[in-house]
Amino acid sequence: MNSTDLQYLLITAAKNEDVFIGRTLQSVVSQTVRPMRWLVVSDGSTDRTDEIVSRYAQEHDWIELIEMPERGRRDFEGKASSINAAYARARHLSYDIVGGLDADISFEKDYFEFLLSKFADDLQLGVAGTAFNEEGETYNYLFSSTNHVSGPCQLFRRECFEAIGGYVPIKDGGIDVIAVLTARLKGWRTRTFTEKVYHHHRRMGYAQQRKKLLADFAFGVKDYCLGFHPVWQIFRSLYQMTRRPYVMRGAALLIGYFWAMLNRYQRSIDGELLKFQRRDQLRRLRTFFRLTLNATGIISSRPANSSQLRN
Repeated sequence: MNSTDLQYLLITAAKNEDVFIGRTLQSVVSQTVRPMRWLVVSDGSTDRTDEIVSRYAQEHDWIELIEMPERGRRDFEGKASSINAAYARARHLSYDIVGGLDADISFEKDYFEFLLSKFADDLQLGVAGTAFNEEGETYNYLFSSTNHVSGPCQLFRRECFEAIGGYVPIKDGGIDVIAVLTARLKGWRTRTFTEKVYHHHRRMGYAQQRKKLLADFAFGVKDYCLGFHPVWQIFRSLYQMTRRPYVMRGAALLIGYFWAMLNRYQRSIDGELLKFQRRDQLRRLRTFFRLTLNATGIISSRPANSSQLRN
């Protein structure tokens, strides 16, 4: 299969994005391989978002603005519901790939051509995306495997998106995590390709929480609700303590997690998905420490013998 044989649909949920959405619109219309349709869902925007999108829609007949009623709060439940509604509206269209695209990112002209080539090369690839850059810093995948695909830009094979039932509407976030985990649980391959990078112009999670430490605390709460293993969360927080602002960010992340644990917050995922994720996190931790010990020479890097492999 050739990447040019694949048709793709884009869906964007936008709420009051007039500061950023122009960059996203310009990035998409400049693509070497354009989408067959792009549905931009304005989730009750009260700024100039609708005006900006309408101007592009008048110039490009494959862009469509869908206006939803104003509902006040900005949250991930609204994003999921908007994307699912647009997907249902486009169900009659013929396409192979569907992408969830945030309204505050930008990327190079061959961005989607690159991702389509990955789907063409691997028929079992269900979810794909790339690394991203925020505030001049490219995301580090030390504690987020390339098996995970971050939410600002996720492309799904259509069969995969339908198999997982689309996005699960959850107010406090994690809809991208649940989508990728469910796809993997159902046997699809998922992958972040680090050869390409998109630019995320608003740090993730800070649209809802303007103060950074409060946002990191909220991330910790979300991690608990998404079923992260406590050991994983400790090492994830320790890693964040090595980044600016030193100590504080990782501490807020850890406090948020254990605050949610002590207060018995409701989980966002079911038991099967929780067990699947925790097994994967512990496996990744073991791999990380084994590679680290090999690199420092503390343990031998020689291949295991046959009896070890059997165990």
